[in-house]
Amino acid sequence: MFGLGLSLTVDDFIRVRKHPAAVLIALACQLILLPVICFGLVLLFDLPPLLAVGMMLLAASPGGTTANLFSHVFRGDVALNITLTAVNSILAVVTLPLVTNLALGYFAPSGDNLDLQFDKVVQVFAIVLIPVAIGMVVRRRSPAFADRMDRPVRVFSIVVLASVILATVISERENLTDYLAATGLIALVFCVISLSLGYFAPRAFRVGHRQSIASAFEIGVHNSTLAITIAISVLNSTDIAVPAAVYGVVMFPVAALFGWLFTRTRSGDTPESHQPIG
Repeated sequence: MFGLGLSLTVDDFIRVRKHPAAVLIALACQLILLPVICFGLVLLFDLPPLLAVGMMLLAASPGGTTANLFSHVFRGDVALNITLTAVNSILAVVTLPLVTNLALGYFAPSGDNLDLQFDKVVQVFAIVLIPVAIGMVVRRRSPAFADRMDRPVRVFSIVVLASVILATVISERENLTDYLAATGLIALVFCVISLSLGYFAPRAFRVGHRQSIASAFEIGVHNSTLAITIAISVLNSTDIAVPAAVYGVVMFPVAALFGWLFTRTRSGDTPESHQPIG
């Protein structure tokens, strides 16, 4: 999240006015449709309670630097992608505890010790927002330093993601086969749906091709490290962290495949691509 902050400026939030349709559609998909879709998948796959909560926590997690990196590699509108990530990260301070608490209340009502009470909501706030704010302050005071650190921080973020996933897998190695059997398919299905929704929903409203690619990666490439950190550090549950760890492995090849497919589709933007909805 600090690395994300290093790439953000106040202009990234102001830029919402330049692509209101793309931003509004992407946020609607991220904040409303994805949790609803994930809830339906969890019921369909009949996941155990804590794994179900873990999937909902993942669905509520925003994109991160990895989403921006995918957008850059596959010729999305990176500026819009950064804007979406910035706005989503701020909103996640509210939406992430809300979705997680609702999931805990529905799937694990007896787990009172896992509830996101006020003190734990404050922890989520600290994990999500404070590092981003510090990164933005560093960038404002030393833009040259932030630019030099952009690539190393992105690489480091991927290393951290891989390390966190590996640590989670090792700590649960005795149950690994069961976890993969329980969450591998749903993670794959959810990833495919997230990327597809992120691209085709904006296109249905005549949002441009490059802006739709940015939306797809923002919605489909979740911040798995954030979800795992909250599950383990805030909720004290490795079980809840498992779906995010599995998703973190699945999303890389799936997102790369989708990116390749996106680059083979029509890349022309229509004049109305940048107009507000309606």
